[in-house]
Amino acid sequence: MNAPSTPLITDRAGIDALIGLLSDDGYAVIGPTVREGVIAYDAVSSTADFPIGVGDEQAPGRYRLVDRDDGALFGYVVGPDAWKRFLHPPVAVVWRGERTDDGVESRPLEEPPRYAFFGARPCELAAIGIQDDIFSGDGVYGSRRSEAFLVAVNCARPAANCFCTSLDTGPRATDGYDVALTEVLAGGRHHFLVEAGSAEGEALLSRLEMARPAQEAEVGEARGVVTAAAAAISKRLDTEDLKGLLFGNALNPQWEAVAGRCLSCTNCTMVCPTCFCSTMQDEQALDGATVERIRLWDSCFSLDFSYIHGGPVRSSPAARYRQWMTHKLASWQDQFGEIGCVGCGRCITWCPVGIDITAEVAAIRDSDLREHVVGEPTARR
Repeated sequence: MNAPSTPLITDRAGIDALIGLLSDDGYAVIGPTVREGVIAYDAVSSTADFPIGVGDEQAPGRYRLVDRDDGALFGYVVGPDAWKRFLHPPVAVVWRGERTDDGVESRPLEEPPRYAFFGARPCELAAIGIQDDIFSGDGVYGSRRSEAFLVAVNCARPAANCFCTSLDTGPRATDGYDVALTEVLAGGRHHFLVEAGSAEGEALLSRLEMARPAQEAEVGEARGVVTAAAAAISKRLDTEDLKGLLFGNALNPQWEAVAGRCLSCTNCTMVCPTCFCSTMQDEQALDGATVERIRLWDSCFSLDFSYIHGGPVRSSPAARYRQWMTHKLASWQDQFGEIGCVGCGRCITWCPVGIDITAEVAAIRDSDLREHVVGEPTARR
C-alpha cells in the first residue's frame, strides 16, 4: 500500500534535481529518449535527454512522432520499448560454470545495475506487477527487480490504441511506484504534481529542495488532467467471461480469418510488456574451460516454439494466434490469477497489418459458438 504523503509541486528544474538525487544514490537512471524515430528507454542524466515537446500519433499498424509546440516532458504515450527489456533482458546468462579438477562448478553471475525507471506509465507499472508474479523465484529477474526504483508518470492524454480503462490499469497510477508525477500545462503554467508511493519515495522527496507543498486547487487540477485522459479513451476490451468465451471458441472460424492477415512476425509479443516466452541455449568456450546457459526471448508465433518430437504442435498461423490470445486473456488467469494484458495498445500499434486484439475478441463474441457446440472443443491445428 502506498505511504501517506503530502503532494508537492515542482518544475522542470525539480525533475532534474530528482534525476540527480537518484544518480547520487547509485541508480542507473533510465528514462524516455528519442531514438530512430520512436520513444525509447535509455540512460538519461537530465531532462535534456527527454523527448521535450514531442508527442506521438498511433493507430492500428501506425506510429509517428509529432511536434507538440510546447515544452512537455511526457507528451508521448508509449513506444515499442517496455521496461521488461531491463528486468527480463532479451539475452541473459542464467547460469555460468567453470571446469575444475573436480568437474564443473557454478560461478557467480555479474551483478546488474541498480535501476531507476523514470517515466513509467500506469499500464507499465501493472505490467511489472504481472511479471513480478511470473518471475517469482527467478534469480536473474529478482536481482534486477529487487532494488529498482520506479518513478511513474500519470497519463495526460491517451493514444488511439489505449484501452487501459477496460483493465483498470490506468491512466492514473494507484500503486506499484515509489514516486508519481503528473505533468500540468495550463494557462501558461508548466509544473508537476509529485507524490510519494513508498517509504523510499518519501525519503527521496524529503531531500528534494526545489519543491513546495501543493495547494488543494493544484491537486484538483492535476487529478482533472488524468480524469480527462480517462474520458478520452474510446477503445474497449469487453472482459466479461473472457476465459469461458475463448476456451469455448477454439473452433471459431474467426481464428482462420485473422490468420489470413497475421504474418507470424512476432512483433506483438516482442513489444508486449508482459509476454515472457523464451528459449535456452548453452555456449561453451572453445577450450572447454567455461560454459554458459543463456536465456533468449522467443515467441509463441514462431513455428519452432511448439516443436516436439514429430513436428510443431501449432503448425498453422491460426493455431498460433489462437494460442497467443487465448493464453494472454484466458489461461493466464489459471496460471497467475489475472489477465495477462494491461491495455497499453502496443500489439495493435506495432502489428504491421494492424490486427486489433480488442476487435478480435469482439468478433469472437459476436460469433460465439458455445451454444452450438456440445462438449469441449479440443481440435488442434
